[in-house]
Amino acid sequence: MTHPDIFKIADNRKKSEKNYTEKIHVCYAAGCLSARSDAVKESIIKAIENKKGVYLVKEVGCLGLCAKGPLVSFQSKGEIYHTVTPENAKEIIDNLNTDKLKHRKFSSEFPFLRRQKKIVLENMGIIDPEDIEDYIRHGGYKALDKVLYTMTPSGVIREVIKSNLRGRGGAGYPTGLKWTTVSKAGGAKKFIICNADEGDPGAFMDRSILEGDPHKVIEGIIIAGFAVGATQGYIYIRSEYPLAAHRLEIALKQARKYGLLGKEILHSTFSFDINLRMGAGAFVCGEETGLIASVEGRRGTPRPRPPYPAQEGLWRYSTLINNVETFANISPIILNGGEWYASIGTESSKGTKVFALAGRINNTGLIEVPMGITLREIVYDIGGGIPDGKKFKAIQTGGPSGGCIPEQFLDMTVDYESLKEVGAIMGSGGMIIIDETSCMVDVARFFLEFCMSESCGKCISCRVGTAQMYHILMKICLGRGTNSDLKQLEELCDYITNSSLCGLGQTAPNPVRSTLRYFKDEYNAHIMEKKCPAGVCEIKKEMENTE
Repeated sequence: MTHPDIFKIADNRKKSEKNYTEKIHVCYAAGCLSARSDAVKESIIKAIENKKGVYLVKEVGCLGLCAKGPLVSFQSKGEIYHTVTPENAKEIIDNLNTDKLKHRKFSSEFPFLRRQKKIVLENMGIIDPEDIEDYIRHGGYKALDKVLYTMTPSGVIREVIKSNLRGRGGAGYPTGLKWTTVSKAGGAKKFIICNADEGDPGAFMDRSILEGDPHKVIEGIIIAGFAVGATQGYIYIRSEYPLAAHRLEIALKQARKYGLLGKEILHSTFSFDINLRMGAGAFVCGEETGLIASVEGRRGTPRPRPPYPAQEGLWRYSTLINNVETFANISPIILNGGEWYASIGTESSKGTKVFALAGRINNTGLIEVPMGITLREIVYDIGGGIPDGKKFKAIQTGGPSGGCIPEQFLDMTVDYESLKEVGAIMGSGGMIIIDETSCMVDVARFFLEFCMSESCGKCISCRVGTAQMYHILMKICLGRGTNSDLKQLEELCDYITNSSLCGLGQTAPNPVRSTLRYFKDEYNAHIMEKKCPAGVCEIKKEMENTE
């Protein structure tokens, strides 16, 4: 027996939308809203006042090209207008069937749009994130219905194992293996936690997903609860994401109202609920055990492992923790099958990955690409290359704990193993592009300063070691460095990596290690020539003051 109301809602919504000849989607993600997309929407509504039964205007999630907002998408034409203002909205409506404003729009053949493969982001820019019926109309909660009425918990886990989905939070741990461990754990209770504590500088993948398609994440969490035998879930989100948190609150209330959360979900025997937990913005709370401590109301500091959260987590019960993007992959895997998902990507890295392109790149924004794509394709095809005719220098992946990859590796494939081989990590998906105007010593100093300030201070190696590395980097940037400083940096990299308690400290040296490996000539120029090749570090001024 299924729950027919879900499909009735979808059918009614489809029928009601058939009469519209054009669907106008206005981006209501944080970036576009900050550029007055709400005012753009009001201007569009005024411009179509005499065509209310013809045009449907909808608020949607991120359309991807974040730096070119506000963005407005016209669905029948597959076109996106960029940098739309309240003043030119009427002009766009009046010229929809002409080429007068072709310089203001992107077609579906634009490489940024054409080169992507959307699974996690399939509903972004299409559904209204605050309307559960719109999500259901586009296939939402079909996977949950399938799970509850045609599958067993072990069957769900088998599909996840077949998919070879790896955790998208950074470490790339096999999702099916983690679910299996939790499902086999004993105890009177089990918990699910969705880690939405995205804190990497330049990263906005999880935030955008939650702002644009919160129900997809919620559906994935519920399915996970069914699979491992949990009855309670938590979404841990940082307080710096007010719009994402607001839309999650709306989505959770709607899900309860429609019988998708609470007791006997969809008239089944399975009961499950989700609560929201707001974090204060500590980067270390992205680490599993630090996150658990924070959810419990304690100071967010890591603890030694084992025991791992899957064995002893929240309030000492078995706990499954995955991040936002991991959960957003679950419903497509259930609907299409694990083998379908595993057919995408490389031998060891399956599926797609969401990245946030930031830094010195023409097309700043949110993308989803198949694993195995090359860095060159991302930077030059999808990203549109480097602005102002500048030369590419490096790409920093994996957030402040990642590594800087030089030009010589632009043709390498993007997957977990390849990135690790060159001294970088996948991380949660931040990609910061660096051009010739940047100093790599200064870049390493910037990321090290972030890790130093975000250290919880629990272990000496991280608390003291990152501070010592930062002071050495500052010394080099100011033209006071010596050759012995380089040796000490290398020793500190090994010491901090091998003796820190959690992932923050263990990976904090990565930016320093990778820049020493690939850009040592810049370190030598600062030390030997008292010169910053990029002209970023104020060595001359500092030297004059010293004299």
